[in-house]
Amino acid sequence: MKIGELSRRTGIPTRMLRYYEEQDLLHPERAENGYRRYDASALYRVQQIRGLLDSGLTTEIIRRILPFLTEPDEIHVHPECLTPDTAALLQGEADRIQQRIDCLARNRDAILACLSAVRPGTAPPSGQV
Repeated sequence: MKIGELSRRTGIPTRMLRYYEEQDLLHPERAENGYRRYDASALYRVQQIRGLLDSGLTTEIIRRILPFLTEPDEIHVHPECLTPDTAALLQGEADRIQQRIDCLARNRDAILACLSAVRPGTAPPSGQV
C-alpha cells in the first residue's frame, strides 16, 4: 500500500509516517517511481510505534526494542541482544512510566473526590473516605 493508504488505515498523518522512517522505525520499500510501498505488517508496526510513543518512550528506545516486538503482546528478546546499557535504559524508562502512572492515579483520585463532594451519590475513589 502507498503512504496515503497507510495513513488512512492507521489515522497517522503521512508527515508522521515519514518521520518514523527518518527515525529508522519504519522501512518501506520503494517502487520504481520512488513511491513508498508498505506491506500489511506496517499497519501493526505503526500501531506499535504510536503506542510506544504515547507511553512516553523516545524514538531511540523504540528503535532499540522494536525488532523484538514481532507480534501483539509478544516480545522475543535473545539474551545476547539485551546489553547492560539497553537493560539500564529500559529499567529507567519502566521506572519513569510507573511514576507517571502513579501521578495519573493520584490526579484521577483527586478529580473523583472533587466530584463526589459536589455530586451526591458519586462514590469517592477507592481507598479514600
